Amino acid sequence: MDMILQFLPLILLVVLFYFLMIRPQQRRMKAHQQMVADLKRGDSVVLSSGLLGKVVRVEDKEVGLEIATGVTVKVVRTMIAEVRVRGEPAPANDSKS
Repeated sequence: MDMILQFLPLILLVVLFYFLMIRPQQRRMKAHQQMVADLKRGDSVVLSSGLLGKVVRVEDKEVGLEIATGVTVKVVRTMIAEVRVRGEPAPANDSKS
């Protein structure tokens, strides 16, 4: 009985670590995999390096990304950090009131 009481705080720390660290990370990873799997031509994306572009070609493990007019690069799918909704309005830089 004394041995169980000695290991109880350690067991509670492992359970707490699982629910606060491991499960949320697994959820984020699953959501990212789904986002990358749902890529389609015409989507505006942000890469993990901060580069913005438009998807012009979708392959198995790579994506053709147009970063400027007439400039396309091949990017590994897992490097895509965010997919922006098509037609999303750009924020205004000036304040006209």
